[in-house]
Amino acid sequence: MQTLLMHPDDNVAQAVADLPAGQTITVAGDAVALRQAIPSGHKLARRPIVRGELVLKYGQPIGRATAEIAAGDHVHVHNVESLRGRGDLGSGGREQGAGGRIQGAGVATGAGLSTVPPHAAFPGPVGDQPEPISLAGAGLPIVPPTHATFLGYRRRDGRVGVRNHVLVLASVQCANAVVDAIGRGVPQVVALSHVWGCSQIGDDLAQTQRVLEEFASHPNVAATLLIGLGCESMPTVAMGEALAARGVTIRRLTIQEEGGSRATIGRGIAIARELLAEAAKAQREPIPLSELIVGLECGGSDAWSGVTANPAVGIASDLLVQAGGTAILSEVPEFIGAEHLLAARAASPEVGRRIVAATLGHEAAAMRMGVDLRGAQPTPGNIAGGLTTIEEKSMGAIAKGGSTPVQEFLPYAHRPTRRGLVVMDTPGNDTESVTAMVAGGSQVVVFTTGRGSPTGCPIAPVIKVATNSAMYRRLSGDMDLDAGTIIEMGEPLADAGRRVFAEIVAVANGQETAAELLGAREFAINVIGPRL
Repeated sequence: MQTLLMHPDDNVAQAVADLPAGQTITVAGDAVALRQAIPSGHKLARRPIVRGELVLKYGQPIGRATAEIAAGDHVHVHNVESLRGRGDLGSGGREQGAGGRIQGAGVATGAGLSTVPPHAAFPGPVGDQPEPISLAGAGLPIVPPTHATFLGYRRRDGRVGVRNHVLVLASVQCANAVVDAIGRGVPQVVALSHVWGCSQIGDDLAQTQRVLEEFASHPNVAATLLIGLGCESMPTVAMGEALAARGVTIRRLTIQEEGGSRATIGRGIAIARELLAEAAKAQREPIPLSELIVGLECGGSDAWSGVTANPAVGIASDLLVQAGGTAILSEVPEFIGAEHLLAARAASPEVGRRIVAATLGHEAAAMRMGVDLRGAQPTPGNIAGGLTTIEEKSMGAIAKGGSTPVQEFLPYAHRPTRRGLVVMDTPGNDTESVTAMVAGGSQVVVFTTGRGSPTGCPIAPVIKVATNSAMYRRLSGDMDLDAGTIIEMGEPLADAGRRVFAEIVAVANGQETAAELLGAREFAINVIGPRL
């Protein structure tokens, strides 16, 4: 197998390996002579594409040809432009990438364009002309929610953790040196410093406070030591009192009240040791999988993300939802060009409208700035990996959400109020997105990557799923699972999805991830602004 055709309507195919110029290959039964070398994962034209014609992948438009493209040509940023996020074209340059006009909660697709979700278009390496399938026919087992369990820590508020951390948390950046010193003195704790907590106002300050409170009270955290300076914008004292009133095991120190940094460090080390001793008394117990919340993330994506790892995670997401659990799909800027597919799956018209509105809101930021979204979406690494436009990236990104209805649309770092698949409004920045989903209650995060990302989280295990086997071998110490086996070994997509699901359960039971073993503890809060 030399190429993959993601949908019969597509006018491009994806190279499975590096293909040299001059070679003649077969795509969907047709001979195609390669006019240029095609890197693995990149696209080639299966037939001539005229300038201005839509380029189709997954049965959906992923851009528009900016030049005449002959059969066998390399199809990429040099001859294709995005239809979306093109502020550089001015107010008249924006077109709907879904092939039609936005209508309420969805998008009317153009004539002949498929609305098949991208993950359903490719069940595995079945040849050069795979037919669209439905997950309903993929033979996925339904996990009985009343019998499927993991071993977790039941907290006072009824929520369940999969880790038993003691968190030493700065309420403001001025307390960072003290927090870091306590972490060095008691390395068993999670010492979390950051750059927020002062010179913030309004919704921006409120959002930072909510994220810090949610981390301090997260079910993966047995106890928290909150460190403030004493003159910050963040209401550290009130925050500590409110958390204690909610039943959170929390202690608080203020540097200016303790007599300075050294005094606070000494007392903080003593308190941290006390909290560790108390946390050690907690015992794991069987918990239904319905109480598990899993955040879904992709970063450092490549062209294989939408073919292997993301669809496999989508199947794992479906299995979790079938077990009564919750999956959070985020990174709304990476819905651009695919928002109509998610909106069509919304459990209510209002949820669908909110998905579309949020997506257009992020796109409008690029329009206001007068920039081509390709300056950041896709990133330079994404482009090197074969992704050409935001539409193409989005088609693959939403595959992480599987095929179940979208039950709810959440603001940044808010907890779900419904079980099943939910969407959270986060930016595409990996760390800001993971932070938000964990603040929203995710005990575990599944993170797919094609270029190789070691990003972790201070309090939640992050499972890394490689999209291609070459990168998995090269960065094996940073990866947990290889989804490239779908291409290299012919593993059925359904089996890969079950592997991801089994890994989620194993990690929930206490198995450490590569990011945890590395000590990767990235943390970032999206800034609403202004910063004063």
